[in-house]
Amino acid sequence: MPAMPIKYLSFPLIAIAIWAINTIVSKLSAGVIDPGVISLDRWLLASLVMTPFMAPKVWRNKHIVINHLPKIIVFSFLGMVLFQSLAYYAAASTSATNMGLIGSLMPLNTILFSTLLLKERPTLLLVVGATLSMLGILVLVTKGQPQHLLSQGIALGDGLMLIGTIAYGAYSVLLRKWAVPLPPWQMLYLQIIFAVVMLLPVYWLSPASPITAENLPLILFAGIFSSIVAGFFWMQGVVHLGANRAMLFMNLLPVLVTLIAVGVLNEALHSFHLIGGLVTLSGVLLVELPKLRRTERNTPQSKTN
Repeated sequence: MPAMPIKYLSFPLIAIAIWAINTIVSKLSAGVIDPGVISLDRWLLASLVMTPFMAPKVWRNKHIVINHLPKIIVFSFLGMVLFQSLAYYAAASTSATNMGLIGSLMPLNTILFSTLLLKERPTLLLVVGATLSMLGILVLVTKGQPQHLLSQGIALGDGLMLIGTIAYGAYSVLLRKWAVPLPPWQMLYLQIIFAVVMLLPVYWLSPASPITAENLPLILFAGIFSSIVAGFFWMQGVVHLGANRAMLFMNLLPVLVTLIAVGVLNEALHSFHLIGGLVTLSGVLLVELPKLRRTERNTPQSKTN
């Protein structure tokens, strides 16, 4: 692999660190602001910050937006509304550690949906890796007692996080399958705008939850750092490293979330967290590393990243 400046590696690392902190923010929001309220507030804030810069550019491309409007709405629903909102609801009944470990399935879900939606042929490693990851998550959500799954089920928060992670996998693949000829920032802005519209009914049906000195920093972090700043660094990482290399950094997310949750929230780390997390990550890496090696072989040595 050709040498690359350290700063290129820092781009996805910064994005992952911000998203890890945002998982903690989601947990901290439980009890101080209603999930439906912060779901809207974060995207509303992001839209207000981005509108002066993005609205004129989007308007110039309005013919493209109109032609691809149904796709953009689906993107917004899966990636902004469903995934992000379910994380806030999940935080009310599961730990930040569990949220981070379940979120580690995102790269694998993306590959699985690529097989289903892009008709990519499944490999033996994909089957083995997916099976390992599912076993790891089973250990995690049943607290190391999978035999009790049928009688006790899983925690509501864990289930919501699983649904959200699956939605994000579909979102990631549909972005490739339904390519929309708009720059990434304009696509992000449009998805945020539609998320605000779709979340309005949820906001109106939610209990009153005014902005306070306690929850305002959480809204600011989610709306600016997690929604905009992290997106910028992630896009830069994909541009300079390639999507496959950048996606490998996603495997650091559960590790960072766990470390922060233990250190900041004083969450207990149990053996089922370690076992389930290691098995899940092993399955994800088993699928991802061969794909990365193929990318390396197909990258011309003279090409700079």
